[in-house]
Amino acid sequence: MELAGIGVDMLEIERMRRALERHPNLARRAFTEEERLYCESTARPAEHYAARFAAREAVLKALGTGFGNGIGLKDVWVSRGEHGRPSAVLEGRAAEVAREQGVREVALSLSLTREVAVANAVAVTDAVRPKVDETPTPAQEMQASFKRARSVIDELEMLQDGIADTLEGGAEGPSDGGATDETGE
Repeated sequence: MELAGIGVDMLEIERMRRALERHPNLARRAFTEEERLYCESTARPAEHYAARFAAREAVLKALGTGFGNGIGLKDVWVSRGEHGRPSAVLEGRAAEVAREQGVREVALSLSLTREVAVANAVAVTDAVRPKVDETPTPAQEMQASFKRARSVIDELEMLQDGIADTLEGGAEGPSDGGATDETGE
């Protein structure tokens, strides 16, 4: 797969709140200990559980799959990285699917409104990842050097043409048909 996959999912926060109330074991069955500790430490846990469940769905959509086919609820989960940034963690069958597709990482964004949790996921492959530390080859360096030299030559030619036009125009007088200088002459 050359292109990155994109997944988006939304979940009503109230729906998650009701599910957690009706099924006391849901949090333990569906979320990792790290996720539960984080969600339960917040003022509104249902919002954060909803965001994390939406993240699972978005990540699986980005991978072009869903739950089932050997992928369990905890095969995709959300870790909090530096500065609280959410990070998708893939384990088990979800990690296998990602490897099969050449996915190196899944970028994740979570958002909340009063009513809805939204998750966006982008599966990033080496084919679409920027090559920031790639050292240019000697041929690429030479090509870049020639482009810079050509640019300098073009600027010099434009400057030379402008000077020649000015000199030619100065010998024949004003070229605008009677314009005068600041003194009115």
